[in-house]
Amino acid sequence: MPADFPDDAARHVRDDPSAQKPASPRGLGKVIESRPDVLRGLYPPVEPFESGMLEVGNGHAIYWERCGNPLGKPAVFLHGGPGGGCSPEHRRLFDPAKYCVTLFDQRGCGRSTPHASLDHNTTWDLVEDIERLRAKFGYAQWQVFGGSWGSTLALAYAQAHVDRVSEIVVRGIFTVRREELQWYYQSGASWLFPDRWEAFLAPIPLEERGDLMRAYRKRLTHPDEAVRIEAARAWSMWEGSTITLLPDDQLTEAFGDPHYAIAFARIENHYFVHDGFLAPNQLIDGASCLRDVPGVIVQGRYDMATPARTAWALHKAWPEADFYWAPDAGHAFSEPTILHWLIEATDRFAASR
Repeated sequence: MPADFPDDAARHVRDDPSAQKPASPRGLGKVIESRPDVLRGLYPPVEPFESGMLEVGNGHAIYWERCGNPLGKPAVFLHGGPGGGCSPEHRRLFDPAKYCVTLFDQRGCGRSTPHASLDHNTTWDLVEDIERLRAKFGYAQWQVFGGSWGSTLALAYAQAHVDRVSEIVVRGIFTVRREELQWYYQSGASWLFPDRWEAFLAPIPLEERGDLMRAYRKRLTHPDEAVRIEAARAWSMWEGSTITLLPDDQLTEAFGDPHYAIAFARIENHYFVHDGFLAPNQLIDGASCLRDVPGVIVQGRYDMATPARTAWALHKAWPEADFYWAPDAGHAFSEPTILHWLIEATDRFAASR
């Protein structure tokens, strides 16, 4: 845990995170590895019935929208990155006849303002933003859905406000532990993608490559906009080029859009050099408080961005959640088998209010 952020994380660590809660009366969840013959896809496009900006303090305003049935089951969608923002495809993960889904762009990204800001932008700021939205709409509880960094934020929020959570659906599990960051940004994934890794290394001089996240931080906060944009595009396109099992050049180029990349890379890097503003192993150790919460974990077997070891650790700490392996997928929610299991999960929970 970085020395300059001890108190914030400490307030959210339970007194004895290693203590094991007794087995839940719900029983153990299923563990399934399968690619069904008939795969579910996204629901048809849907437009928000309501949207706005919420002032959350310290100069930040977050964009939010609600989609689906205004009287439907409440759910909140938590996007990835951090810094990725929401897209119209994210609305389509939920049956619009049965759900009322809240989506929002987290601080500094998407339509939220100020763009790419790092001030007052931490995990616990985002957790409280989620609570502000829940209170604004008057929900006693809601389903929490998130993938990649969204899974981090879902777990942090649920562990801090477990009584406000009806179910949890998480995909591509990421808990910002030092070993997860080292795998992707220092040495690990680079062994599988040496050509793309060269492009990631290109902005960084040889003498600074011993700590790539900090070398990138220097450039992503540089006063020269050209330096910031070069670093942001290289950082973002590394992720865009490695998150699917099969290459997707269109996705990689989308990650390289300068406006998108500057927020995505700056905010990701800001969180990662501070270990997500979390204590070591905090989200795995704290998962025992979730054992009475219905949950689904979906993980691509060949996920290079958030390798399956973390999802399996979460499963061991929260065995009551159902666990679905996607045997032919990497990290992206759009990969067919991952998408199938996510839609199955939201459909299953739609009936419970």
